[in-house]
Amino acid sequence: MTALHGKIALVIGGTRGIGAAITRRVAADGASLAVIYRSRADDARQFIHRIEDGGRAVFAVQADVSDAAALRAAIDTVIARYGTIDILVNVAGMSENGTLASYADDAFDRVFAVNVRAPFIAAQRVAAAMATGGRIITIGSIVADRAPGEGVTLYAASKSALAGMTRGLARDLGPRGITANLVQPGPVDTERNPADGPNAEANRAPLAIRRHGTPDEVAGLVAYLASDEAGFITGAVYNIDGGWSA
Repeated sequence: MTALHGKIALVIGGTRGIGAAITRRVAADGASLAVIYRSRADDARQFIHRIEDGGRAVFAVQADVSDAAALRAAIDTVIARYGTIDILVNVAGMSENGTLASYADDAFDRVFAVNVRAPFIAAQRVAAAMATGGRIITIGSIVADRAPGEGVTLYAASKSALAGMTRGLARDLGPRGITANLVQPGPVDTERNPADGPNAEANRAPLAIRRHGTPDEVAGLVAYLASDEAGFITGAVYNIDGGWSA
């Protein structure tokens, strides 16, 4: 497929789980690639080598997205390499679950630094270098719409903020032909939430389609939103959740 041929894509959090699937898909669709990853450098390098073995070059930068200065520097390094970025996909996120009373004093700042501030900084930095027709896609969570149980207050709050941010970006960047959209997965079979894990059955209980989704299914939706065909879609929230929200 060549739907993204000639495009330059940056996937933040693009070497594991859903992020890795998105990186593979945009590579298969013809985009030139950059990824920002935080940790597990050996695993990241092995993943990148597999993409490169398939014939696509990958420019990788290691940075902790919770560090605003480090994130800005990493993005600037990518822009210096390519001159522009056509597609930004924000995937990196974190969860910190617990009872309301158990959250540490700095828990709010830590969760929001990764889940909200980092996508905002990335959008702000990348948009400044984007040409007409750029795409900003953020990966959120269906937990923003429906908390599955106790212990997710901070995570749900942070993911809920992304919808408002996406609508604001759509308005701010629409005059330049740049779209901004949010993808909210439900249970997806990843290392963090395996389909055979201890909480898998409970995770599937609210679904109309009683299985975990796959990272490739999420990546397929992202690839569409990144394509020219999605040029009139902006400020939208897409739930890919097996009917969790039905």
